[in-house]
Amino acid sequence: MCVTSLHLIFTHTMCNYECTDGYHWDPQTQHCKDINECETIPEACKGEMKCFNHYGGYLCLPRSASVIPAPEPPNQIHPSLENTASEPFNPCPPGFEPQGDSCVDVDECEQDSHDCQPSQQCFNTEGSFSCQCPDGYRKVGTECIDIDECRYRYCQHRCVNVPGSFSCQCEPGFQLAANNRSCIDVDECSMGAPCSQRCYNTYGTFLCRCEQGYELGPDGFACNDIDECSYSSYLCQHQCVNEHGKFSCVCPKGYQLLGTRLCQDINECETGAHQCSDGQTCVNIHGGNKCVDSKSCEEPYVQVSDRCTCPITKPGCRDLPYSVVHRYMSITSERSVPSDLFQIQATSVSPGAYNTFRIRSGDDNGDFYIRQINNISAMLVLARAVNGPREYVLDLEMVSMNPLVSYHTSSVLRLTIYVGPHAF
Repeated sequence: MCVTSLHLIFTHTMCNYECTDGYHWDPQTQHCKDINECETIPEACKGEMKCFNHYGGYLCLPRSASVIPAPEPPNQIHPSLENTASEPFNPCPPGFEPQGDSCVDVDECEQDSHDCQPSQQCFNTEGSFSCQCPDGYRKVGTECIDIDECRYRYCQHRCVNVPGSFSCQCEPGFQLAANNRSCIDVDECSMGAPCSQRCYNTYGTFLCRCEQGYELGPDGFACNDIDECSYSSYLCQHQCVNEHGKFSCVCPKGYQLLGTRLCQDINECETGAHQCSDGQTCVNIHGGNKCVDSKSCEEPYVQVSDRCTCPITKPGCRDLPYSVVHRYMSITSERSVPSDLFQIQATSVSPGAYNTFRIRSGDDNGDFYIRQINNISAMLVLARAVNGPREYVLDLEMVSMNPLVSYHTSSVLRLTIYVGPHAF
């Protein structure tokens, strides 16, 4: 309601004016003032939305949105209080001005007579102008709101939205391509990956591998030597020696490596690597050699060809074998038993003679026995496993008897057996 007093020329009106929605009357300034709904309305925006005050209203936008604030517009003036000062008459349409007898466009942008926000760019149009937002923003009402480009999936891996723009990031093991959106694999192997031996590039990462004889450490980069010798005692026949990235087998003195792991006895008698004199005979044994006298007959025996004989004419020969032949052999330790070692063969047999074979001496522990094959041959058998180094001297006797003519004689094969120190 208005109360009007009329005094001659002046008219004074006192009113309680009504403002449009979103504004309230400010009696102090006598203007309509914008209402900040974000402060006056509890929970104006729900959920993850953020409240932004707007002239005559408010906006609910995502929390990631950025709003370029505009300067506070002049308070709304009630239409009845508008300046009624007279302006020059303009016969041209809005946005034009007279020039001579014609109307020309007014460049509001150049004359700064536009209402674009400071963050916006003014573009003159025919009879008007337009306000446009910078790249990365979109216009909502009179405001410029940041565009969340990440929701359009421009990036292959990860997208980071920033005011007015966005950036793409790649997962570890990748790098941005020239288009700044795609991600390409990084070849870590060519860029100094920390592999100590071999490096294999894979999609998005890399793998370290080791040479033969090494294993990958707990860190996945370092290669540690494998001690093959600790895994098995059967890698080498004698001794395993671990080396960087491999192992080797060594043999004891008197042996040489056969292949990569076996040991073979060196025959010093054949290679000439012995110290036997001219009057001695070299006998090869496992791991070495022996030098024995070529003439080793003891009294009352005499040397006849390759054997020692005891003439029946000598009284001391009556209870002794007629002949003694010396032979030598070498066996390994831990030989499986029973094991045939040496075959005894008669060189001459009297007609009607009956032959028997026995171990005359040297087998005090019963490590051997004789198995007769027939009337003229027998086999010396190892009965128990023996370990060396050790030496046996066995007298293997063949006794010949012929009861028809009262014939009785014997001969001995003196066999020296050398047991090597190893099982090979």
